[in-house]
Amino acid sequence: MQAQAASIRAEDPKRRVLKDVFGFDDFRPGQADVMDALLGGRHVLAVMPTGAGKSLCYQVPALVLGGLTLVVSPLVALMQDQVAALRLAGVAADTINSSLDREANVAAWRRVASGQTRLLYLAPERLMTERMLEALSRLDVSLIAIDEAHCISQWGPAFRPEYEDLSRLRGIFANVPIIAVTATADESTRTDIAARLFAERVETLVLGFDRPNIKLAIAPKQDSKRQLLGFIERHAGKSGIIYCLSRKKTEEMAAFLEKNGVRALAYHAGMSKEAREANQNAFMTLSGVVMVATIAFGMGIDKPDVAYVFHTDMPGSLEAYYQEIGRAGRDGREAEAHMLYGLGDIRMRRLFIDDEDASPEHKRRSHRRLDTLIGYCETAQCRRQVLLGYFGEEAQACGNCDNCLDQAPRADGSAEARKILAAVAQSGERFGAAHVIDILLGHETEKVLARGHQTLSSFGTGAAHKKTVWLSLIRQLVAGGFLMPDPEGHGGLAISESGRALGRGEIAFQYRVETRDPLARGRKRSGEGSAAGAEGVDASLLAALKALRLRLAKERQVPAYVVFSDRTLIDMADRRPRDLDAFAEVNGVGGAKLKEFGAVFLAVIAGHASE
Repeated sequence: MQAQAASIRAEDPKRRVLKDVFGFDDFRPGQADVMDALLGGRHVLAVMPTGAGKSLCYQVPALVLGGLTLVVSPLVALMQDQVAALRLAGVAADTINSSLDREANVAAWRRVASGQTRLLYLAPERLMTERMLEALSRLDVSLIAIDEAHCISQWGPAFRPEYEDLSRLRGIFANVPIIAVTATADESTRTDIAARLFAERVETLVLGFDRPNIKLAIAPKQDSKRQLLGFIERHAGKSGIIYCLSRKKTEEMAAFLEKNGVRALAYHAGMSKEAREANQNAFMTLSGVVMVATIAFGMGIDKPDVAYVFHTDMPGSLEAYYQEIGRAGRDGREAEAHMLYGLGDIRMRRLFIDDEDASPEHKRRSHRRLDTLIGYCETAQCRRQVLLGYFGEEAQACGNCDNCLDQAPRADGSAEARKILAAVAQSGERFGAAHVIDILLGHETEKVLARGHQTLSSFGTGAAHKKTVWLSLIRQLVAGGFLMPDPEGHGGLAISESGRALGRGEIAFQYRVETRDPLARGRKRSGEGSAAGAEGVDASLLAALKALRLRLAKERQVPAYVVFSDRTLIDMADRRPRDLDAFAEVNGVGGAKLKEFGAVFLAVIAGHASE
């Protein structure tokens, strides 16, 4: 079998590079198709799920083709991590960026100009200067890769104006294949990228969006601090990312978790560069650290052992949500994505969209995207089916989301809905959910009495239900488009045309019955069983290998995964190689890492065996 594999590698240069340099025996689904298109000289737009190995899709062809490959990346930290990983694998890689001093950038350029460098990582702003383009046009550029390509599309979740200029590349480097890779692109975003970057002359490969190891769950926001702490207690000692909407909330949540014994760090754009880098390095290098952050944190974060992503507030769109939860479970183990949301989130998101300096069409699209996200939050269907369906992918019920694990029953809520609509209409369609519920429950609050709303016919008509029930019903009426949050951001609820039809009894309203705290759903399941891929592996040996990896990473000032991924350590602990030949067969051990790390890891394995 090994002889046959060696023969195949000898005939196929990309397989030879994959094994000899990166230490992998075979490609992940879709990788070989992307590489073959590039090696055939064709432009490619590759949409791949997070953790599917997008970087290898251009790194392997870069080494097969020879010459210089340009890699466009939006983040300095991402560039530096990739360069560090390539160098450890024995690949001549460089980056020229604003975080390096002039001397380091000049030295890097000399290596590029002399032909030593195989991959050069640049931000779009630096690449697209006339001076850089002129200098690069005189070199043997064989491939261009654009990472996080959704940034070029005005319909994507993270549009960056500086990416627009990249459309000039196909003219400047006319015979050079270009690959654009992203994990986050619905059909309109893909169409926009193809038009802008490639003038529609591109082979688009959509390789699936599913991350089946990530459990999906959503809960109504009640007491977000209590809900968050309860969730983290179920994942004690594991690394996770907590997303908050504001800088202030980020700091408050991090301090709250620290006070309750959780190792938590904050990250947002208002912090100093040094503080952000220190916290990011601690998160990337150490295990069991929780990062509480705004969306300023995350693009390019490739920490394999993130066990969960928790949203304390609703994100801006399903694309943003998909990208953010994709930072969990990259080691293939069970992971969880949990979101809290409420009507306040919807109102804030509407306000953000309306305050954008964007065209009316862009705002309309953004509102429609938000509507889709609200529908996802309120659905009683399998969440994975809804999420993948948004990206144009069909799926069966997954058995790994809150709705599959504990299907909430549905009931006819038409009578209750008409009571809500009556209270909204009679109070002038000017008030938010809290005031409407006070009217329904017959609470004579100061606000109710000041406006005379205790005299309304709807006053007290909802006394049979608790406040939480009415809040859930209002949220689902908003999700169903029967009620509309005030776009001005004042919190009022207005009745839509479909809401008026519901009020007249012309259509019915089915609602999802919340039977218990959704945080309790699947609790037993998430704690059962061993981590995928680590079953049967000696836990003490794996811990010793991780400790060695951490020490080596600290010595080299790189994230631990750059030395070896968790998957590689699990395979190492399973195989227990006794010599360098056997160590070379471990998944993820290439030639350079075999030479640099083989002896020290073999020593730990041998020492563990003797004990």
